[in-house]
Amino acid sequence: MRLIKKKRLSHQRRRGRVRLKISGTGARPRLAVFRSLKHIYAQLINDELGVTVAEASSLSPELKENLSNGGNVAAAENVGALIAQRAKQQGIEAVVFDRGGHIYHGRIKALAEAARSAGLKF
Repeated sequence: MRLIKKKRLSHQRRRGRVRLKISGTGARPRLAVFRSLKHIYAQLINDELGVTVAEASSLSPELKENLSNGGNVAAAENVGALIAQRAKQQGIEAVVFDRGGHIYHGRIKALAEAARSAGLKF
């Protein structure tokens, strides 16, 4: 039980350190990534106004039908492409990437690379 608490606390500290340095604006919102064991979620957030500009997840209707598992790299790539598409529809070209305290590999990296290849700059 103690190990789980320690891991959770370490993750919260890392997440807090990242958030102190990163802030989204109207012209360049923050691309925040959250991952659970079963799904992955991405939001574009304008921190000046405190609003979510666009969102995508492995539970989105466009993706849910085609994905057998929402918690793998393939799902993360699809979510990255979808969030980039929705950003383009809003007229957003560049974002600030918030990895949510996770290290940059696996699903987090797959989502970021897919968003980059779909046209987002960060």
